[in-house]
Amino acid sequence: MTVTTGTGTSTDWLLDDGLAPQSDGDPMAPLYDGAARGELVLPFCVGCDVPLDLEQQVCDRCGSFEKDWRSTELVGTVHSSTVMHRLETGLVKATTPYPIVDVELAGGHRLIMTTIDPTSTAPRIGDAVVVGFRKLGGVSIPAASINPAPLDTEARS
Repeated sequence: MTVTTGTGTSTDWLLDDGLAPQSDGDPMAPLYDGAARGELVLPFCVGCDVPLDLEQQVCDRCGSFEKDWRSTELVGTVHSSTVMHRLETGLVKATTPYPIVDVELAGGHRLIMTTIDPTSTAPRIGDAVVVGFRKLGGVSIPAASINPAPLDTEARS
């Protein structure tokens, strides 16, 4: 598995390639196809243009069943995060705890992902995120590159 960032690729650190989604016929194929091109393609409601969750079938705002997958910005902020201490031998290649990050994207979506680079600490709420892509068994999936927010030194005085 490789990780794709703005500067190149490197060997992935987290999952076994056997966990790669089967993109053919998958309802999230537009996400994977866009990611392969370096784009974050997510669903929007055709009726009212509201961002939809990845597997959402009906718009909460207008009740439409129609969705349109389109490119959105690759930036957001950390909404919440945690560090996973459970290791899954044979599935997860990491041998140390790793972060899981809930990212609020600038386009209105929220995605849960891990980081592009291995780290054993969780990013802080409010940290800036640039979305990159990991390659899992030939399928590109989103991953977070964290840009820590400056510490509020006045609050600590």
